[in-house]
This record gives sequence, C-alpha cells and structure tokens, in this order.
Amino acid sequence: MSENKTLNNLMEAFAGEAQANRKYLAYSKKAEKDGKLNAAKLFKAASDAETIHALKHFEVAKKVGSTAENLVDAVAGETHEYRDMYPDFLKEAEREGNKAAAISFTFAMKAEEVHAKLYQEALEQLDAAEEVFYYLCPVCGNIEKYVPEKCSICGIPGEKFIKY
Repeated sequence: MSENKTLNNLMEAFAGEAQANRKYLAYSKKAEKDGKLNAAKLFKAASDAETIHALKHFEVAKKVGSTAENLVDAVAGETHEYRDMYPDFLKEAEREGNKAAAISFTFAMKAEEVHAKLYQEALEQLDAAEEVFYYLCPVCGNIEKYVPEKCSICGIPGEKFIKY
C-alpha cells in the first residue's frame, strides 16, 4: 500500500513542480519586462530547478515509456484537451462573459488539435530518416511543419514563428 501512496505522491509532486516551473517562468518574463533583471534571473533559475525536480519525479514514477508509447500517450492527452476539456472551459467562459479566457481557451483548443495530429503523424513515421522541422507560434501555441504566411489560429505573421 505504501508504494501506491508513494507513486501518488510522486505524481502529485510532478504536477506541483511542473506548475511551479510555468508560474516562475511567467514571473520571470514579467520581472524582465519591468526591468527587474535580478528578480527575472532568479525566477528563471528557479523555473529551471522546478523542471529538474518534475522530470526526476516523472522518471522515478516510471511514466516515461518508449517513444512510440509516449507518442500514443501524447495523442490521447491532446485529443482529450481539444475534444473534451477546452470545449467545456470555453462554454463556461462564454457563459460568464470572460472574453479573454474564451480567446485563451479557443487558441489552446485549436492548437491542441494540431498537436494531436502532429503526434499521430510522428508515430506513423517514427522510423523515417528525413529530418523534420517544426515552427511554433509564440502567441497561440500552434505548430506547423513550415513557416506560414500567418498563423491559421491567431493570425500573427509567420516570421514570428520559432523554429525547432
């Protein structure tokens, strides 16, 4: 019974550390924007430290499988988000009249659908030798395999995309 509790604790710790990573990264960007560079650097270092903790907890919990297993898991997670989670969140935001949340949920929902398709494609072409590049929209999180003229989700110019 204690091993199951430990696994639950590892997963709770993973979630907490992953969330802290993103929170501190947001704080770092804000401090940098405010010209508070020492605070920005500290928040960025702490964000990276939280990532180290999260990755170790996830590894110890034995949640990282083969690349094919990880792609199957990613397809399922992204599909759940765009089919189930975000539509519900969007309806609630619209019901409450929270336009900013509705836009945020809409962008994420549309991007998650693209992510699911890209993961499925990567799974189907897992042994392909040709290198693929991906381009990330820094506004909505859309990912393309080419630089578009403009983002198909949020409309920002393609030259703003980040290459991976």
